[in-house]
Amino acid sequence: MSRKFIVAAAQMGPIAADEPRTSAVARMVAMMREAHARGARLVVFPELALTSFFPRWFIEDRDELARWYETEMPSPETRPLFDEAARLGIGFHLGYAELTPEGRFFNTAILVDETGVIVGKYRKIHLPGHRENEPWRPFQHLEKRYFEKGDLGFPVFDALGGRLAMCICNDRRWPETWRMLGLGGAELVVLGYNTPLHYPPAPEHDHLQYFHNDLSVQAGAYQNGLWAVATAKAGREEGCDLIGGSLIVAPTGEIVARTVTLADEVITATVDLDRCAEIRRNIFDFKQHRQPADYAALTRPGTG
Repeated sequence: MSRKFIVAAAQMGPIAADEPRTSAVARMVAMMREAHARGARLVVFPELALTSFFPRWFIEDRDELARWYETEMPSPETRPLFDEAARLGIGFHLGYAELTPEGRFFNTAILVDETGVIVGKYRKIHLPGHRENEPWRPFQHLEKRYFEKGDLGFPVFDALGGRLAMCICNDRRWPETWRMLGLGGAELVVLGYNTPLHYPPAPEHDHLQYFHNDLSVQAGAYQNGLWAVATAKAGREEGCDLIGGSLIVAPTGEIVARTVTLADEVITATVDLDRCAEIRRNIFDFKQHRQPADYAALTRPGTG
């Protein structure tokens, strides 16, 4: 059976602080229809795709903070996205802020199959930013304050005739993320991100933001012999410039599709999961060439 299909990255332009979820969902439904018209079987939406990137604000009122999270999925506001996916027969990835029944907060992503059923969930592990108000910054990055570290590990799921996995934004920068997913047998990794063009702690790196995005995804794909789809929330959102550069990368590390705007934009590429073997049977044949006995420092607490 062929394991070749078309995948889409559905980049989103900015979402205003007062833009309702119904508006964001309508934009995603429109891009889902475009992706389907191009033959896509899976469409990848960004991190925190339902709202503006609220960790840029210091919010002390718990009721005000809670409004940014989803308490159920699908919810009445997101149900049209699930229904349209089932009607079209297309799967999707969605990132959102999750508030659990136990009162826990996570930066979460889900994988939904072609019938509109959730088949996988991931909670962000590498939370960037800081916990306390830092008013010297032009904008905050309070993910460590507003989210717990993910508690689901790095799962890999059976979907679309292959092995699929997820990570979220800052996770993509860490080689351990990709290696864990590669060791789990992932053949396609999908992710979303909200990445500011300006990095206040090290502004000398601002000109490298697009390069580092490409580098992280290409290296992760190549060194683990897998496909990757990375989708941005982009543009000037509430005074903060977010990079675009959504991309689809082959197991060879080659970029096969890339966005060219900072707005809502769909890109597609043909993914052949059997091509993962090109890498995994050669230079990065884990069984033959990995030397885990010599990697002890990777998991030793306090290293680095």
